[in-house]
Formats: sequence, structure tokens, C-alpha cells
Amino acid sequence: MKRIEHALLSPSLGAGRQLTSLHFGQAGSGPKAYIQAALHADELPGMLVAWHLKAAFTQLEAAGHLHGEIVLVPQANPIGNDQTLLGQQLGRFDLASGENFNRHYPQLAQTIYPRVKARLGRDGAHNTRIIRDALRAAIEQTPVRTELHSLRQHLMRLAVDADIVLDLHCDYDAALHVYTGTPLWGQCEPLARYLGSSAQFLSTEAGGDPFDEACCRVWWELQALAANDRLEAPIELACLAVTVELRGQGDVKHSQAKQDAAAIIDFLRHRGLVTDRPAPEMPALKQPATPLAGSENLYAPHPGVVAFLVAPGSRVEAGQPVAEVIDPLNDRVAVLASQYGGVVYALENRHYASAGMWVAKVATATAFKTGSLLSA
Repeated sequence: MKRIEHALLSPSLGAGRQLTSLHFGQAGSGPKAYIQAALHADELPGMLVAWHLKAAFTQLEAAGHLHGEIVLVPQANPIGNDQTLLGQQLGRFDLASGENFNRHYPQLAQTIYPRVKARLGRDGAHNTRIIRDALRAAIEQTPVRTELHSLRQHLMRLAVDADIVLDLHCDYDAALHVYTGTPLWGQCEPLARYLGSSAQFLSTEAGGDPFDEACCRVWWELQALAANDRLEAPIELACLAVTVELRGQGDVKHSQAKQDAAAIIDFLRHRGLVTDRPAPEMPALKQPATPLAGSENLYAPHPGVVAFLVAPGSRVEAGQPVAEVIDPLNDRVAVLASQYGGVVYALENRHYASAGMWVAKVATATAFKTGSLLSA
């Protein structure tokens, strides 16, 4: 294992943070996988999974069972981990700018296409190398004016040329679920099966430019640009990027973390990066992939105490009650139900609702949303 410290731009005199990356295997000898945890710094199940992965990768590397390179970033957001106010960790938004730590990553297809267009040929693998060189150069040219900008740049440097990118997150109270690009579902399905994912969301553009899309969306956007110009130049979908939501914020348990780490390693066996033994047979898929535009939020119509009627991962029919919002002063009871039916994949972890607060999320097969598909 090689450990590298990446200094972030200092926001103030006498202050400084660094990002740590752990490198296993041999760069350039095979595929590259990049795995990071806790980009939203208050979402910690992934950090524990990364610790178990670190131990496993160290043993596999020592035994000569890694083909290619695995880059692991157990703490992807040292800025957010240092944002504690009155005993509460505020890890989703940067206090200096108000920006979500998982938004505003560079989308580089339009930037690099003029640079690579004339060099693309009929060999897809050769085109992938040209495109990755251009992506690395574009990341180096990204303006860096703040500490947050420098964090984004370092993360993109580490991930932009990877074949596999796994961004480990969690929700408030949730079943394990995943997000990936619609064109990537064939590559992602084995991971969802190994993880036992309860919901799988697909989109070509989720909105807000999250980290995973910065790594993968460029490939199908370049395909579209080349097709529009009628280039006879195959462009591979060379990066599978997946946001993995490891249940809820309270699910920081060794038993689950070991299980999730083992599932990720089985997926890496399936993809040929881990070579100690063949990948096991894939479990059944719990739930077919559904459009991210079909994620249904159930909102509280008035304030009150929330009583949940189902657990995360439960399947509900259209009209089936999911939660109640109870106003004990005026005896108002709002029964929240899905309009479409599907899998209840996430619940709010607070039991007092203000008017208009989302209370539950349901994965439905009906794509009814437009515009930005991600929450703030």
C-alpha cells in the first residue's frame, strides 16, 4: 500500500487540511477502481466499510492477488468532518459557501471534445486512452480559488481515469440502494446483486452535477457529440460510476460493514481486479432498476409527530399508508401513501415534521419528475 497526502488550499492563516489516498496494486497494470467514503461527511457507514476494505486490500496485495490498481479514500471530506456546531456535525453543506459537497463537479465533455475530436479513430481502446489524457489535463486546468475547489480537484484527479468509481454514501434511515447512469445499468447490475440493493435508480442527468456523474457522464455525452458529427470513432462507456447508499446514518455497524466490504470485493472479483478466486454466483436482484425520475417523495401537509407504518425496504401498493403525521393539538392526522406503489427506500430520521418536510421516499416504476432529480 502506498499512502499519499494531498494538501488542500488553506482557507486561513495557520490552518490547513489534507486529503489522504491509499493506493493498492500497480497503476497501469490492469483496470483501475476508485472508492471513496463520506463525501457527505455526516454519512459514516462508508467510512467503516472503507476501513474493512483497507485491511482486505492490504492482504490481497501482499498475496499478489490484485490486477491493476485500487485507490481508496476512506475520508473524502476532511472539511465537512471538521464542521461541528454545538455538538452536531454538519457534513452535507460547506459552511463557507453553502454548497453541497456532492454538487458542482466539472462536466467536461464540451471542454475536451474539440481537443480530442481530430485524434479519435476506429480503435475504441485507443480512443479511451486519448480521452482520459484529455480529462486529466482538463482537471489540472480547473480554477481553484477556495478550499472546497481544491478538494473537488483532488478527488477528480484520483478518479477521473478509473474504470470503476464507487462513491459510498447513506441516507437518513434507509435500505441499501444505488444510483448510476442509465447507459451503465448492465455494468452496475452485478454490484447491485452482490450488495443486496433494495432499489436501483437510473438517470442520464440527475441535476446538480454530482461527483459520480462527473466521472461517467462525459462518456455518453462524448458518444452523442461524435454521433452528431458522424464520426466513425467508437467511444466506450469506460467508467462505471455508482453512488452506493449504505442504508441510514445510524447503520455504522461492523457486521454490516464487513458484509458490504465483502460484496464490493466480490464485485471486484467479477470485474477482474481481485484474482484470489473466482467471483461467487450473483444473488437474485431484489428490485428491478427504476428511473430516478420515478422517486416519489411523501410530504407532511401540516406539522406534527411522525409515526412510520413500514420499514425501509418494504414494498407498498398504491394507496397503502406509509406514515402518519399527527397534530396532537388539533387532532389532525395526515395519512401519507404512495400514489404509484413501489419500494419504500428511505425515511426521514426525525419524528417531528414541519409543514412541507419530506417524510418518506418510494422507488416507483413511473417516471413522473422533470428537472433536477436530486435533493439539495
